Amino acid sequence: MTDTVRTTTVRAEAATDGAMRALGARLAARLAPGDLLIMSGPLGAGKTTLTQGIAEGLKVRGPITSPTFVISRIHPPLGDGPALVHVDAYRLGDAAELDDIDLDATLADSVTVVEWGEGLAEELSEERLEVALERRPDDTRALLFTGFGPRWADLRL
Repeated sequence: MTDTVRTTTVRAEAATDGAMRALGARLAARLAPGDLLIMSGPLGAGKTTLTQGIAEGLKVRGPITSPTFVISRIHPPLGDGPALVHVDAYRLGDAAELDDIDLDATLADSVTVVEWGEGLAEELSEERLEVALERRPDDTRALLFTGFGPRWADLRL
């Protein structure tokens, strides 16, 4: 895979869990089958909370909880939209273990969110949205969305 050029960077903030979910729902309005989101950030930064908002926006079957112990969950759509594939790579040791999940089988038809995917999931798609989350001491969250490839050239939230 060739190096994909970063096309856009967008910063956002969320003061509450509700604001994180609302941000996820706004993002979901821009998502389409084949989209890959790679989330990074420390424990408690809001990766799963943001994914809950994405799930609400995509209108998929829930509940959306961290798939830490099952590694991956597929949430089918309740309507005509794409499924949500929610992956937690926290317990995976390397990209080969991520390959074992066989995300290639669902990537084209689903929206795929990989929590803790930094350094593991980039090879899944040259066009991807990387989301870095930070939880501040006052419990607000700072988010940095970095798009790679033409798909994300006009990202706005």
